Amino acid sequence: MDRKGENYLATLRVLQDGDRPQSAVKIAGILAQGGLDLSERTVRLYLNDMEARGLVESHGKRGAVLTAAGREELRASRLWQRVGFLSAKIDQMTYAMDFDLATRSGQVVVNTSLVGPEELRACLDEVSAVFARGLAMGTRVCLLAPGESIGSTVVPADCVGFCTVCSITLNGVLLKHGIPTRSRFGGLLQVCGNRPQHFVEIIDYEGTSIDPLEIFIRSGMTDCRGAVGADSGRVGASFREVPAGSCEVVSMLAERLAEIGLGAFLEIGQAGRPVLDIPVNEGRAGAIVVGGLNPVAVIHERGFSSQSRALSGLLEFNRLFSYEDLPQRLRSIAG
Repeated sequence: MDRKGENYLATLRVLQDGDRPQSAVKIAGILAQGGLDLSERTVRLYLNDMEARGLVESHGKRGAVLTAAGREELRASRLWQRVGFLSAKIDQMTYAMDFDLATRSGQVVVNTSLVGPEELRACLDEVSAVFARGLAMGTRVCLLAPGESIGSTVVPADCVGFCTVCSITLNGVLLKHGIPTRSRFGGLLQVCGNRPQHFVEIIDYEGTSIDPLEIFIRSGMTDCRGAVGADSGRVGASFREVPAGSCEVVSMLAERLAEIGLGAFLEIGQAGRPVLDIPVNEGRAGAIVVGGLNPVAVIHERGFSSQSRALSGLLEFNRLFSYEDLPQRLRSIAG
């Protein structure tokens, strides 16, 4: 956004913060206090343009007030400013993660879903089936009791926090072994007999402020129940790229991760070769990684509600337990 556009939005924000009409003189003064030097004439020109566009309503000499259209303009501008936010957060969490594969200690990145204990209990068989079929990020989970928190997420009194390992954990492990990973996009992957077939939807990480799998789950686009019950369905997955020369090491690390319940690679390609018809940049190899929120998708597919937050925080690896222990752990928290 250019300087004029930033000044324009700054003027709108002053109007949003006020509860009564604001004149050009007053707006210019408020902006000056914040370090933005705009003349009264410039602000008046902005207000005239805003009125013509229906973003403000003029009250004569008293000034102008923001309209519903103006509030929507500000909301949209904030959204555009957040484009790329998810990609940046992936990089931050990858760097912050300190899990050591050799000692099996340290923190991993998790997703957290807030769900009623009875709803989770009703779906346990199908949730477990997602893990058993290898369509989840490893085999380890964690349950948070009401009042516990992770990151900025606090578990409310009527819910439990169902934590699944986020696939970004793989980025962190690879980085610790000197392998930079580029997360290109998240998508819906058609699977048949546990084998990936092709992507039916994709969302580039650079172009979104929300995790793609969160979007697909909320929109009812997943079919994880079909994938585990009828051998054909749509699951969340993501596409990564790694340096071409690292393929052998990546495959070795994938095996070691699977041994400790953190396996998630569905397919690792060859240098410069497409993976499921997705082209790969020169000097790189592609990899398909299963989505960490797939176990939660079956809860939505059953008609129950939950609130999921991908990359919700970092959790000590020793707090994770096998999905097979979910019934017992849930009873200990919710009775």
